[in-house]
Amino acid sequence: MTLEFIFVYGTLRKQSASNMRSVLTRYCEYCSDGIIHGKLFEVRGYPGAIESSDINDKVYGELYRMLDRKRALALLDDYEECSSTFPRPHEYSRKQLPIALPGGDSVVAWVYLYNHDVSKLQQIASGDYLDR
Repeated sequence: MTLEFIFVYGTLRKQSASNMRSVLTRYCEYCSDGIIHGKLFEVRGYPGAIESSDINDKVYGELYRMLDRKRALALLDDYEECSSTFPRPHEYSRKQLPIALPGGDSVVAWVYLYNHDVSKLQQIASGDYLDR
């Protein structure tokens, strides 16, 4: 069995009050804090991350091992409005990216990336949505 992971950086993190946290607690297992190379933006009361090739651009979040991949991703795709039931272009897209872990290791995990123009959005300079 191949291990699959999901990385969350905003409203699905442990300190969030989102009802959707139940998806992670039910179908996933917390592994570690982590970092992706990206930029983080305030969208409309929730965050949106985009990829960056600059190693100084970091988005902080949490890494989870999926215990029930099919169910977890189906529910999270609906939450992030990127399933087939939502009109295109989707606000987010799901992509596998390397996640840097404390101690220097890394794993590949699914990440929901913001899929629209960010030029008019305010960047969260710290890269940590909980610090905004």
